[in-house]
Amino acid sequence: MIKKIVKDAMFLSQPSQKATVGDAAVIQDLKDTLKANEDRCVGMAANMIGERKCILICAIGPGSLILVNPEIVSWEGSYETREGCLCHEGEHSVTRYRSIRVKYLDGQFHPQERTFMGFPAQIIQHEMDHFEGKLI
Repeated sequence: MIKKIVKDAMFLSQPSQKATVGDAAVIQDLKDTLKANEDRCVGMAANMIGERKCILICAIGPGSLILVNPEIVSWEGSYETREGCLCHEGEHSVTRYRSIRVKYLDGQFHPQERTFMGFPAQIIQHEMDHFEGKLI
């Protein structure tokens, strides 16, 4: 189901909780909502659609990738950049890493570990900031 994008700073500043198999419906809502906003969005965290769960979706190539309870286990190559977000107006300066290694569960809740580089790594870092209640 396509969900409305949350813009309430109070809600967005609250940390997210670990997701469980019982949160599987949130994954479909993220897919539907990202698809509806694909002209202006490349990733989404569950709290952006009103669910304080550690689930994100990242548009990579022609498809999308779901990361449930992701954890960055290593990183390298910090750089400064500017990012925008559907949750607020304008852009903000942030520090990101060019390469990150992430442990996560996929959309079927199977354990995965993968290295992401470049723009996909930046998207994942941005969405993971949402889990901590950081307003980007």
